[in-house]
Amino acid sequence: MFDKKKVKELVLSSLVADAYSLGSHWVYDEKELENLDIDWDELNDAKAPWHKGKMAGDFTHYGDQTLWLYEFLKDKDKFDADAYVEFWADKMSSYDGYIDGSSKDTLINIKNNISASGASSTDLSIVGRIAPLLLVSNSKKEFLQNVESFVKCTHNSDKAITTAKFFATLLLEVLDGKDIKESIMALKDKFDAKTEAYVDRGVASKSDDTLQAIRDFGPSCDIDGGFVGVVHLLYRHENLKEMLIANAKAGGDSSARAMLATIIFMAQKGKNISDIPASWLKIKAYVKSLFAPVLM
Repeated sequence: MFDKKKVKELVLSSLVADAYSLGSHWVYDEKELENLDIDWDELNDAKAPWHKGKMAGDFTHYGDQTLWLYEFLKDKDKFDADAYVEFWADKMSSYDGYIDGSSKDTLINIKNNISASGASSTDLSIVGRIAPLLLVSNSKKEFLQNVESFVKCTHNSDKAITTAKFFATLLLEVLDGKDIKESIMALKDKFDAKTEAYVDRGVASKSDDTLQAIRDFGPSCDIDGGFVGVVHLLYRHENLKEMLIANAKAGGDSSARAMLATIIFMAQKGKNISDIPASWLKIKAYVKSLFAPVLM
């Protein structure tokens, strides 16, 4: 149903967006952001203590978990949520990266045999990890079903599920060749009032400075500020590199916004790996090997 090369480009692009975001991820203080020892044109070591030891080219825990999903799916033809949760929990048992609140709560639920095991998290980050599911979806309907099942595995809240459905539907529209902005406006009325308000606020900020807009929305992990921030990024910027740099300079949960905005941006016809700066592709050799056909 979906072009596998294009899907792999989307997955790789989301991982690169995460790697680029690592430098300023979870740096919230504005003065610290202004004086951060970072080359904004390149990949950087992590500066926030939560990612201590992560070097340029590494991923945050969002990128790591996206890679796990891709690895889980690469030899399958459908998404089995129960099997994925088992795979994910096994990966988490030896993970040396940051384990966020949603992951901790999900692991507790698994240990206590609670079904469904997903935490009640409203973090945006889960939505930026959905691209690999296109590999095992034979229709748009199946993709949307897979997205909901996947999100519930670790972020089982109505807000996360609704947000994921909105952006998954937007992704499908853009893959069909439709304009991002027109699609956002067409979709906003098909969801709840809160989603419509997020869209309206993001669109209203389209001419604003990105750093100030994201600080005003709230740069933290929650969907409330993150959803609006992603809409702003997609309306404000026509160039991927410029979008990701502006987003990273705003700090906070820069990776969640970057990964989601990137898969939507890169879904446009004519967009491909050449839109990503070559030096940003200096990620782990193992990851590059997984995506070698895309990089050729």
